[in-house]
Amino acid sequence: MTDFEWPWQYNFPPFFTLQPNSDVRKIQLDAWCALVLSWGKSNNVSQIDVTEASSLPVFRNSAISRALPADAIAVVLEELAKRGNLEWTDKSKRRGYLFWRSPTEWGQQIYTWAQSTSRINTVSTLYEINQGDETASEEFHGLDIDVLMKALKALEASGKVEIMDFGDNQGVKFL
Repeated sequence: MTDFEWPWQYNFPPFFTLQPNSDVRKIQLDAWCALVLSWGKSNNVSQIDVTEASSLPVFRNSAISRALPADAIAVVLEELAKRGNLEWTDKSKRRGYLFWRSPTEWGQQIYTWAQSTSRINTVSTLYEINQGDETASEEFHGLDIDVLMKALKALEASGKVEIMDFGDNQGVKFL
């Protein structure tokens, strides 16, 4: 994990109380969404469990003894979902994928890598893409496997890859 630089609001106690004025609340939710996304990116967090969210440092500032209440966390997560930055994994909305990049954007990064490394018309395993030495310097290296599959499915839908199943492993052919 990298050192994360918290925005000024994080040390401002009223930030941890959703404001009743709709104009102020909109600005506050914008700030919360930006904070959660930048924190998630910095710490490589791609899934959020609602039952554990209140213990995450992004929602709890022990230095000022403040925490965002569970109902306010739900409001922030719903706002992220509305904006396309969170996708619920279940109907009860207990877990969700946090997207600081959309699956389409991740897919484009992977495809650009494939083009720049002459992998068009070749097959790569998911392990090679996700954990291989040749992707160590790429931002998608170590990406959550479920998010990686969403990115590859977005590429498949656009006709840029074919997802292949090798029994106990999967791979893609870059087209």
